[in-house]
Amino acid sequence: MSTASPSTPGTLHVVATPIGNLGDLSPRALETLRSVAAICAEDTRHTRQLLAHFGIEQSLIALHEHNEDELAGRLVARLQAGESLALVSDAGTPLVSDPGFRLVRAARAAGVRVSPVPGASALITALSVAGLPSDRFVFEGFLPAKANARRERLTALASETRTLLFYESSHRIAETLADCVTVFGADRRAVVARELTKLFESVLDGTLAELQARIDADPNQRKGEFVLLIEGAGDDADAKVAEGRRIYTKLSAHLPPSTAAKLAAELSGAPRKALYGSD
Repeated sequence: MSTASPSTPGTLHVVATPIGNLGDLSPRALETLRSVAAICAEDTRHTRQLLAHFGIEQSLIALHEHNEDELAGRLVARLQAGESLALVSDAGTPLVSDPGFRLVRAARAAGVRVSPVPGASALITALSVAGLPSDRFVFEGFLPAKANARRERLTALASETRTLLFYESSHRIAETLADCVTVFGADRRAVVARELTKLFESVLDGTLAELQARIDADPNQRKGEFVLLIEGAGDDADAKVAEGRRIYTKLSAHLPPSTAAKLAAELSGAPRKALYGSD
């Protein structure tokens, strides 16, 4: 009596979707979304609209940060049984400041093939048009919503020499730019990329102080989805001042400002006058 061979596992396709312009969805992505057994989507309502635009009827599974741990095992079981699934986020490449890594990790641990279907990503799209150094960069995702935590994160990055990229929301972009001016200095060059590939796309460049003024003066520039790019600390002197400010901020919470500035200057090599009162 022969024994039936086990099913060949399916594939988990990680599919990038448009960040705005629907014409950016690739033919391969369309074929994949049509062919899988189901699509795991961050927001099924949003994904259903995308699919409807292309005339695709497909089974959708809501997969988000609140249920991913719970669903990952069941989805991997379906993959092991031979079904192929797609994973999408609301826009852009999944797992970039979006859910999905737990499912991908579980699938890989189970020996299931995970295949990327590349496409749009807001951070790479913004970097490509920013005119800032792009050979080395660091993506920090969304900054903390609370002001103190946000300034603390920025301060920790003040001496970073790579180009910095952040995602930001419309209701915090003005506050974030103000904090960046305080931490990085008014003259640090930056870019605010808004509503990329959409009707009201804009890419503003200048110093942090100039960008803060432009966005404060124009309510329309505070609407939409944002990528904020900030040039890294340039030469050695800039890096020393940035590091000195970071140390000063930490020390000034426990020491008198003059003492904190003196110690920060000694530790960083930055001029004391550039640090005193930098908080």
